[in-house]
Amino acid sequence: MRSANLLFTLVFVVLFTSCQEEKVPAPFKPRNDHEAYQHSLEQANLLATALGVEWQESAEKSLESPITVKAPYEEAFYLDPREARAVSYQFAAKRGQKIHVVFAQISKDSSQLFVDLYRVNDDKKFRHVATADKENHMLGFEPRADAEYVLRFQPELLRGGQFKVTIQNVPTLEFPVTGKTARSIGSVWGDPRDGGRRKHEGVDIFAKRGTPVVAPTKGYVRFVGERGIGGKVVWLYDAKRGQSLYFAHLNELIAKQGTYVEPGDTLGTVGNTGNARTTPPHLHFGVYKNGAVNPFFYLQEPPAKVRKVGTDIGLLGDYARLNRNARMKTDLTKKGYQASLSKNEITRILAINRDAYRVQLTNGEQGYVSKRYLTGSSVPIETLALTEEGDLLKRPDEQTFSSLLAPGDELAVLGRHEDYWFVRNDQGQTGWITEDQKRAQRALSDRPD
Repeated sequence: MRSANLLFTLVFVVLFTSCQEEKVPAPFKPRNDHEAYQHSLEQANLLATALGVEWQESAEKSLESPITVKAPYEEAFYLDPREARAVSYQFAAKRGQKIHVVFAQISKDSSQLFVDLYRVNDDKKFRHVATADKENHMLGFEPRADAEYVLRFQPELLRGGQFKVTIQNVPTLEFPVTGKTARSIGSVWGDPRDGGRRKHEGVDIFAKRGTPVVAPTKGYVRFVGERGIGGKVVWLYDAKRGQSLYFAHLNELIAKQGTYVEPGDTLGTVGNTGNARTTPPHLHFGVYKNGAVNPFFYLQEPPAKVRKVGTDIGLLGDYARLNRNARMKTDLTKKGYQASLSKNEITRILAINRDAYRVQLTNGEQGYVSKRYLTGSSVPIETLALTEEGDLLKRPDEQTFSSLLAPGDELAVLGRHEDYWFVRNDQGQTGWITEDQKRAQRALSDRPD
C-alpha cells in the first residue's frame, strides 16, 4: 500500500510539472544601435559599473542640455576616451525640409560612434526618429511638421577622438521652374485673395511665358487639363511622401495623364491661364496632404552656405588659456554674450567651428569664445623654481591631492582659475597650486646663477 501511494505521488508530480507552461523570456529587440550596445553592456555586467553608469547618464543628460545651433552648421568636436561622454546639438527644422547630417572621424580610431536623431515633443520628451547610416556616415530625415530636433553623438566605452559633423536643412523638392530659385517667388502662402475673402494656398513663381515647368520629384501624373480658376493645370502624386503637387496657370500642357515622370521632366510651360489672366505669367505651385500645406520650405534653398571648419584643429582636445579678457556665448542662436572671462583663464577646447572654439571651463561650464582670444598652453606664462615642498592638486579645490612637489622642482605656469594656478612639473604632470603656493616660490628668471 505504501509503495502504491509512493508510485501515485511520483506519477502526479511528473504529470503536474509536465503540464506547466514553459516561460521563455521574450527576445530583446533593440530599436537602434545605441540601445543594442547598451543592452550588451548590461549583459556583460558593465552597465552597473561606475563608467557604465556615467555612459548611460551622459546619454540622457546630453539630450536635456544640448548645444543650440542654427543650420547649416559645421563643427569639429572632441570626445575624451577616458570619459563616458555624449554631445548633442539642437536645431529647428520645417516641414518640407530634409535634415541632412554628414559626420566623419578625424582621428584614427576603429570605435563605433552612435548617432541618433530625436524630435522634441510638446511635452519636452524626446522621440527617437532616425539613426545614422554607420557605413556611409550620414543621416537623412524629413520632418512631418515644424519641430525642434536633437542630434546626439556618443562613442563606445573607453573610445573617443576627434570628429566632424555637418548639419543642413535642405529642400525635399527640386525647384519646379527651369532656371529659377526661391527668389522668384512673388506671392507666398497666406497672402489675401478676392479682397480678403480667402487666402493664398500656395506660392507664385514668376517667370517668362513659355519657361518650362518641371517635375520636382518622381511622381504619377493624375490629371492634365483645364480646371476652374487654375486654368490649365497638372496634378502630380508624390507617392514617396503621400502628397499631391498642383501646378496651375500653365500656358502649354505637355505631361500625359496616367504616366510616371522623373525629376526634371517637363510638365508644361509658365503662363497666366484661369483667373491669372490679368497678372504677369507665373506658376502657382501648391502642396496638398490632408489639405493644403505651405510649400515654401519644400523649395527654399539653404539661406546660407555651410561655414566650413578650417584646418586649424591642432588644439582640439587640449588645454588653452585666454590671452586677454574675453566674453563667452553659451547659445549661438542668440545675440549678445552670456559670460565674462578673465585673462589667463585656463580652458579645455572641446570643439571648433569656423570662428570660435567651444571651451569647457574648470567649473564645467561650456561656451564659445573667439579663436583670437585663445592661446595654446604649451608655452608657459612663467616658470617657477620650487623653494619648498607642496601639494600638486588634481582640481582647484584643495581637496584633491595628486602628487608631492619637492624643492628644486621646476613648474611651468600654464593658466589660472580664480585663486589657483594650473601648472606642469618636470615629469609632465599637470595640476593646480594655490595663489599662496605660487607666491612662496621663486620665478626661475629671478633665480641667481
